[in-house]
Amino acid sequence: MMRETLPRIYSIMQELNRRLCQKLFDAFPGQWDRIGHMAILAYDQAHMANLCVAYSHAVNGVSQLHGEILKHSTFADYYAIMPEKFYAITNGITPRRWLMLANPTLSDLLDESIGQGWRKDLNELEKLLPFADDAAFVEKFAAIKTANKERFSRWIYRHQGLELDPTMMFDVQVKRLHEYKRQLLNILHVIGLYNHLKMNPGLDMIPRTFIFGAKAAAGYHRAKLIIKLINAVADVVNNDPTIHGKIKVVFMENYRVSLAEKMIPAADVSEQISTAGKEASGTGNMKFMLNGALTIGTMDGANVEISEQAGEDNIYIFGQTSDQVIHRYAAGDYQAIQWYEGDPNIRRAIDFLTGPEMLAAGHEENLSRLHHELIHKDWFQTLPDFNAYVVRKEQALKDYACDPMGWRRKCLINIAKAG
Repeated sequence: MMRETLPRIYSIMQELNRRLCQKLFDAFPGQWDRIGHMAILAYDQAHMANLCVAYSHAVNGVSQLHGEILKHSTFADYYAIMPEKFYAITNGITPRRWLMLANPTLSDLLDESIGQGWRKDLNELEKLLPFADDAAFVEKFAAIKTANKERFSRWIYRHQGLELDPTMMFDVQVKRLHEYKRQLLNILHVIGLYNHLKMNPGLDMIPRTFIFGAKAAAGYHRAKLIIKLINAVADVVNNDPTIHGKIKVVFMENYRVSLAEKMIPAADVSEQISTAGKEASGTGNMKFMLNGALTIGTMDGANVEISEQAGEDNIYIFGQTSDQVIHRYAAGDYQAIQWYEGDPNIRRAIDFLTGPEMLAAGHEENLSRLHHELIHKDWFQTLPDFNAYVVRKEQALKDYACDPMGWRRKCLINIAKAG
């Protein structure tokens, strides 16, 4: 196709490929399969990633973890002969939008407490650390969080007609809808929680609101099925009087930057639960951290660095490591059906997708397809992390409910280390 439609570009690529392969012959004499794997034009395909690595000045992994994966897995052959090209410079966000504009009351409190130096040098936020143990300051921070939750609740009522209780914990997952980001894991946990409440209607539980926001790529059919699933679960959960409003599920319409500016300052929990090794960096995790939400997440992307900066006691890490995930893929022995058949909690949550409540709220064919693919495919390893995820979320809820001062202290440490 390139040869016919872009003949001049193709001829340039041929010459680039010739020069590259000459270097590869010198580096790996006689290793034809290895050279073919690294070539720009090989096996009737144009390998654009190889073109990029071979002729770029630098190759950036956009987080420490992803940098290591590029060097030792994705482009290990190139790293062996061009190690000087590879870097890991972590992605970032602008505090001008995601703190100063989105959360002006918190910005004013920071100015009042540590001066305005942080506005030009975010490392200055470390001056906030002593205030994490100052009860009066912690109360001011808590009041700002409450006001942000009330403001967001009013906004969503005006725009979507949904009533939120700002005294509930706001558990938020907003990002592009993709299977590796595992919105599916989050909604399966919500289903499990709902089932538990149905079996134990008198259960004393701290109320929680689960907030989702996402868009799917135009042709990404399965991602659209997951959006439909979340909305179907919301229909069931939000309209069931027997659970007494202890959980609520919200899917935000038309997720966008201006909406994120209102939502992120109101969040208590930040969901960063991608399959370990699949998220290059993530930047939503940084926006939530900067606004004093605590992360529940895998050791993936910039979560690794957030954990290092804030300390393991101030983030809720769960699940497999990237090495474990890669090993499962390499071994080729992961069978989702074994987890489904061997764990009653997982089985109940998945079977709920095709139960009578869901079929009344959703589309049978769509739900049946998701049910089948979870059991027989689960390419992004949702099921092995399910129970660890449930345990960590319950620990976060316990900390939030039973030790509010300790929770806010964790939030302030996260802000202080966000620079």
